[in-house]
Amino acid sequence: MASEAERTFHRFAVFGDSSSSGTELNNKNFSKLCKDCDIMDGKTVTSTDVDIVFSKVKAKNARTITFLQFQEAVKELGQKRFKGNNPDEALENVYKLMEGKDPATPGVTKATTVGGVDRLTDTSKYTGAHKERFDKSGKGKGIKGREETTDNSGYVSGYKGAGTYDKKNSK
Repeated sequence: MASEAERTFHRFAVFGDSSSSGTELNNKNFSKLCKDCDIMDGKTVTSTDVDIVFSKVKAKNARTITFLQFQEAVKELGQKRFKGNNPDEALENVYKLMEGKDPATPGVTKATTVGGVDRLTDTSKYTGAHKERFDKSGKGKGIKGREETTDNSGYVSGYKGAGTYDKKNSK
């Protein structure tokens, strides 16, 4: 059974990288984890501190850290963040900050239903030609809801004898 800290580690490890197995965390996602979980507070722990600690715990040529290296990094950051606490208490406090946190996605556009939007998108209030393009449930009929569709049969538009060519010449 994975600890809450491990689950949070995994969620951030996979964030933004669908090919990630979730067992290793890159610097970008480590910084994001520290920021989203309020480990990085901009005063006692800054983004520079986070980068330095990341570089310190990772293997020499590696670009990612494992959960064990992550624990080391968090222990070090915890001592900076919670000055005066012993290392284990600091680590516990950091883990408390991480509990149940998911990667935040700021700037993601949410659907708006402000003011007149509901009124404008309610198909039951449509009239005229627009009304014909939706069924009773308000679902669009797509191409079937259009009266004037293009005939790509190869005949000239308005030609009434379409499909009669073979009948005339098969005597």
